[in-house]
Order: sequence, then structure tokens, then C-alpha cells
Amino acid sequence: MPELDSLRGVAIMLVLFFHGFGFQFGTAPLPRLAHLFVMATMPGWIGVNLFFVLSGFLITGILIESRNKPGYYRNFYLRRALRILPAYYALLVLLWFSRKSGWLDHREVSWQFIALSSIYLSNITNLLGVPLQYAALWTLAVEEHFYLLWPAVVRSLSQKALAFCALAIVLLCPLLRAIAYQRGYQYGAGYTWLVADGLAIGSLLRLLSREWLADRKHMQRASIFCMVAGIALLTLGAPFGILLGRTLLGGTLRVTALNLFFAGALGSVLLVGTSPLKWIVQRPLLTFFGRISYGLYLIHMLAFDFVDHFLARYVQDPLAVVRGSFALICLRFVIAATPATIIAFFSRKYFEEWFLRLKDRWTAKTDNQLTLLALPKLAQAPTLLASSAHGSGSSELRA
Repeated sequence: MPELDSLRGVAIMLVLFFHGFGFQFGTAPLPRLAHLFVMATMPGWIGVNLFFVLSGFLITGILIESRNKPGYYRNFYLRRALRILPAYYALLVLLWFSRKSGWLDHREVSWQFIALSSIYLSNITNLLGVPLQYAALWTLAVEEHFYLLWPAVVRSLSQKALAFCALAIVLLCPLLRAIAYQRGYQYGAGYTWLVADGLAIGSLLRLLSREWLADRKHMQRASIFCMVAGIALLTLGAPFGILLGRTLLGGTLRVTALNLFFAGALGSVLLVGTSPLKWIVQRPLLTFFGRISYGLYLIHMLAFDFVDHFLARYVQDPLAVVRGSFALICLRFVIAATPATIIAFFSRKYFEEWFLRLKDRWTAKTDNQLTLLALPKLAQAPTLLASSAHGSGSSELRA
């Protein structure tokens, strides 16, 4: 599904530009146009919400298609492990080595944080008295909890009951965020129980696409409704603080609005990707970044850290020097993002792919093709169906 790789490419670019510009330099004294560009990257953190919706959609599809096949749990967990764990633990080793070598003096990555991250608890380290010292890892912890628990739910419930379960999570998470806000807790934290609605709404879209949304017209209407609802919620809630997420409304429903919009965007991309206009959503550059998105997401913050560490050899406060010049901000971004992209590419091609080739050797042969687009009413022509089915196995691996 190259159109989903393109969407994943959008997600990783949002995150990359956010950490390269808005995250550090949103308040920098820059000329007007430069300031507008930096401010435009500030919402880039929403890329993680798009990743959640995509993962919920893809993983639920994989589980639904294989739940009546032998080796259901073994095959799923083994394939997930081969996809995720090698690069993830390689990063943890690199963080540990960087800590011991003194390369990252300005970023304290304690052994406690690395130990908790090694068992995918990085999103709740604050509850255990350990700061979140490498922010990119909290989203991976949330997804790993989803991978751990959701297969049993899918196996145990009927499709209708499963849809209601996903809907319940979509409604429950905002309620929990509201309770956390009212009680003065960290309502915006990445705790799984506060952010699982992104994964759930992606799962719900996948489940509905098998029946009610199998017709292209129904999928189109639902997608438009979700996007309009998400935009309307953000627009109408803007006077009440929803955009900044610092009020009860914002802390509760900002994420919900984003999830709705991304669910609609996902449905729209699937429709366009199986139409004569598929070239719009199957962009080679975005597909490339979608393919390497996992590795790039893991390494990109460390790349910026290494650049800052190198600059600290020559100036006392490198970020203070850089923030005064848009040219230096852009140069810092290029110097960090370019090697990060190269490393992610080679990691994908020569490291991660080696483990991916073990999947079919170590697991039973299963049909990995998602059947969402195999329904005659949704696909306009057999050739389009074939093009969208091509590569679905690799899309599953990159979820």
C-alpha cells in the first residue's frame, strides 16, 4: 500500500521538522517570514497521532485476517519482535554508549531510564520517579502495549463486539483525560490509558471498512465527516483553549479532534490510492521517508543532540547562538537530518531487512494481505485492487 507509506512519510516529516525547528526555536527572535516558517512547524508533534491511527488500522487488519489461523499468537508476536526489537535495542545500546562516553553531557540518559525503556515503560517513567530522557520512546511504549493486549481482544470478541470495544476506548480516553485535568494530574502525558484512542479509532475504521464502509460512497462520506468534525471541533473550541490544550476542553478533546481528522484522512487516502488519481497519494519521496520512518524516528533526536554536542566544543551555548540566525537554524537542521536519514536508510536496508527476512522462516506461512481493498464495491477495478494489495505485507511490517 504505497499510499499508506506516503501518509507515514508525512507523519515522520511533521515530527522531524518539529524537532528541528519549532521545538527549539519557536520563540527565537527571527525575521517575519522565518518566524512564520518556524511557527508552521510547531504543530508537527501531531505526527505521532497520525502514527497511532495508522498502526491501529494496520495491526487490527492483520489480526482480523489471521485470527482463525494456526499459530495466531506465535506468528504475530514473533513477526512484531523481528520488525521492532532489533532497531529499538540498537538505539538503547547507542544511548548507553553515548552516556558512558560523555558524548551527550547535555542530555542525561540514566541507566534507570534505559532499563525501563528496555521493557517498554518509557511512557510511564515519570510515575516511577524517572524523567522521560529520550522523548521519542514514549510513543513506541504505547504501541508495544497495544501489540501486547490487542491480539487477545481481537481473538476473544466477535467483530461487532470488537467494534464496540474500540468505540468504548475512543470515548473512555477523553473522559480519563478530563478526570486527570480536574484532579491536577498530567492529563497531557503519554500514559497508554490517556492516548490509546488514536490506536482505537484506527482499529474502528478497519473494522467498519469490512462491512458498513466497504462501499466507496460510504467510506467517502465517513471520511469527509471525520475530517470536517475534527476541523470543526478545533475551530469552535479555539476560543476555549482547545488549540493549546491547557484548558479542560483542550486537555480533553484536542487529541480527539486530531484523531478524527486523521481517521478521515486515512480513509480518503485509501480511496484516492485505489482510483485513477492514485498518483496524488503515492509520492516517491514521501514513500521513501515512509519506508525508513521507524529508523528515522528512533535516531533523529539523537542526531540533533550530536550536532549540538559538536557545536558546544566551540561556543558556550550553541543553541543561543543558533537561535539568532535563521540560516544557522536551517544549517543545524540539514547537518542533523541528513546523516539521520542516511543512517535510517542503511539501517532499513542492511540491518532491519535482515531480521525481516527471517519472518517466513520462523513463522507459519500466512496470508498477510489486508482485504479492505479487496471488496468489489470499494475497489474500482481489478488492476487498482492489485496495485493496492501489492506491498501490503511490507506495510504491515512498517506499521
